[in-house]
This record gives sequence, C-alpha cells and structure tokens, in this order.
Amino acid sequence: MSKPIVAIVGRPNVGKSTLFNQIGKKKLSIVDDMPGVTRDRIYMDAEWLDHEFTLIDTGGIDVKSDDTILASIRVQAQIAMEEADVIVFVVDGRAGLTMADEEVANILRGTNKPVIIAVNKIDSTQLDMNVFEFYNVALGDPVGISASNALGLGDLLDKVIAAFPQNMEEARDEDEIRIAVIGRPNVGKSSLVNKMLGEERVIVSDIPGTTRDAIDTHFTKDDIKFTLIDTAGMRRKSKIDEPIERYSVIRSLRAIDRADVVLMLIEAPAGVTEQDKKIAGYAHESGKGCVIVVNKWDIFPDKHDRSTNRFTDDLREELGFLQYAPVLYASALTGQRVNRVTELVKFVAEQQSMRIQTSVLNELIRDAVAVNPPPSKKGKQLKIMFMTQADICPPKFIIFVNEPELFHFSYLRFIENRLRDTFGFEGTPLKFIIRKRNEIEE
Repeated sequence: MSKPIVAIVGRPNVGKSTLFNQIGKKKLSIVDDMPGVTRDRIYMDAEWLDHEFTLIDTGGIDVKSDDTILASIRVQAQIAMEEADVIVFVVDGRAGLTMADEEVANILRGTNKPVIIAVNKIDSTQLDMNVFEFYNVALGDPVGISASNALGLGDLLDKVIAAFPQNMEEARDEDEIRIAVIGRPNVGKSSLVNKMLGEERVIVSDIPGTTRDAIDTHFTKDDIKFTLIDTAGMRRKSKIDEPIERYSVIRSLRAIDRADVVLMLIEAPAGVTEQDKKIAGYAHESGKGCVIVVNKWDIFPDKHDRSTNRFTDDLREELGFLQYAPVLYASALTGQRVNRVTELVKFVAEQQSMRIQTSVLNELIRDAVAVNPPPSKKGKQLKIMFMTQADICPPKFIIFVNEPELFHFSYLRFIENRLRDTFGFEGTPLKFIIRKRNEIEE
C-alpha cells in the first residue's frame, strides 16, 4: 500500500528542517540560520504510533521574491503540497504572525488539503500565549511546539495521523504480483513495458520525463497474474528543471511502495550512476524484491570484448547492497531476453514468500556457531539463544541473544550469508531484529 505523504512548508527560517530532523530522528536536512539553505525537497520515511508515512522537507516559501532560486523553491514547495496527503504549516511563535505567513496561508487554503499549523519556538510557558495569534489564519487549531527541544511533537503528530486519508488501503488480488519498473529517465522503462505486453501501452519518447505518472497495466502470463507499474524516471535533483518532472518523483516512490518486485533498469552504455544507487537504495530499504535489468545491451560498445561476468562484477561492486538481486542482460528495443523478465519476477516473488521452520533455522544457527563462534567484547561472549522467522515479503527474522550490543554487523552478515547459501532467498532483502532473551514474546 502507499504511505501517506506529509509535507512540511512555511516561509524561510521558521525551523522546518529542524522539525523534519526531529520527527525522522535523522540529520538529513542542513540546518542553518541563513534563509534558503534547503533548496530542494528531501524525503524520509517516518513512523508515529504504528502509522508509517513519508515526510517531505521543503525550502522556505517567499511569495513575493523575484530571486530565481527562491522562485524555484516556491514552485517545488507548491508541488510537494499538491501531492501531500497532509500539510504541516510551520510558523515562528517568537516572531508572531507576519505578512509572509499570511501569504503562505492563502496558498494553503487553495490546496483543499488538511493543514496542521505548527507554531515553532514555543520553548517556555511564557510564550504559550503566542500560539493563539495564529488562529487568525483560519486554518484550524494551531499546536505550539519547539522543534529544537522536541517539545509538543507528540501532540503535533497525533493531529497529523488523525488527518490521514481513510482509504489508503488498496483492494488487490492476493495472487497477483505487482512489478514497479524503476530507473533514471530515458533508460528504456516504457519500452520494456511495451515489449513485455506486446503492444504500445505506454508512450515512448527520447525526451526524459515523458512518463509523468505511474500507470498500472494488468496482464496474465503462464497462468500468473501480474500488474506492471511503469514509473516516471527519477533523475538527480540538480538535473530536474520541469516542475511536472519533480512531481513525478514522488509518484515513483509511491509506486515502489505499492510493488512486490521492482525491475531496476540500468543503462548498459552508461553503467551504474550515483542516481542509480539512490533509486535502487530506496527499493532495498523498502524491502522490495529486485531484479536488475541491464538494458540496451545490444548497443553496449564493449559487449564482445567485455564479458557479462565482468560487467556483473562491476555491478556488484557499485551496488553492494544488492548482492542478492539476479541480473538480466536485455534489450527492450530488440526484445533480447525480455521474455525472461516475468520468469525472474515470479522466481523472486516465490523467494521472498519463503518460510523456514524454526527448528531448521536453529539447526543452521548451531552449525554456523560451530564454524564461526560469536564475537566477544570486554570479556563478554555473544550467545545466540534461537532464531525464528517473523514475516515474509521481505523475510524477517528475530534472533534472541544474551547481549544485543555484542552482535556486530559483520557477524550478522555472516548469518545472512549462511541463510542465503542454504535456502537461497535470491532477489529479496532480509530483515533482522536482534532481541535480548528476556524480550521473548508470548
């Protein structure tokens, strides 16, 4: 299902990025006293009271400025507001209501979206009365917060999740496999979809960004039902000039959230780019099954001199977190190996739905510990009590130990490799939860 999208907006220098960082508990946005530091939207997955959502940080809106950069920021913020399910309007409680705030409020009233007013910098009881001034913008009950001190964030987030749409759950056939086709613009996503379907369902053009929205297409092959989601191409922020293309990025992220398996398209002549890593990284972190499709292999200049094995080695080095993903060399233009795509997708879907009995998992743990004993630290030895599988899609495992802080990531990687060597789990990430033995749930 798609996660609700929450956009944080407001005039410059009211503390939007500080609030963004506090909610996400990560320092992703640059925080500075100079207006205009945040020049583009930044995305982060967040959670409150078991409600997951995507948080968007935007640059400050300066309605009347003619400055080119500030005008661009204003357009980007408006696009974020258009796509958001809920908007958090941040204002400065110390400065009070300004004309700039009123201008932003006028824009927000035109969105017809739920708006929560966050009156920031209310970090003492003496400033509580400042909150009431913001009733004048007629956007509902304001909430006093201090983003820098994390005060009032619970009340704010309670109002945010209460405003989420009630129809985010999608009706779907449990037997179908949803495929999101992802990658940079102009790597051949629409051409691949058309070749897979055998007809021109999606507009194909050499102009990056031709596909503006995610398009669902249902088809059946070998008695298996599939849904193809052809996503708009995602490109580096510095290279995105059209507001509509910026808008399409959020749709692409939503398409990944809705998918079971993603086809990560890499353009063979270009190789793996930094943007490829970012796009693939989002799919990996979202726990989606993945098939890497190296497209345009028919025009790869070194294909006769450089083997696919060497190209695959380079892929594995550049996309180190996708070691588990199968690689397919194809050409959407000529149809080379395209017939294998659904076969691989079906295989990956089966792999990510695999369940392993607890007794079998613990036999694997005993063998692994015998081959490579757990690490120790300051005289304390890590002891693994047992492991059980908690979920599928992606497979999630809970490992109970004596002291979780002793479980070094390198040993967890060793356990993961043993799981993959024994059971496969090809094409799917694996998730692990390390718990102390007294946290065993009844």
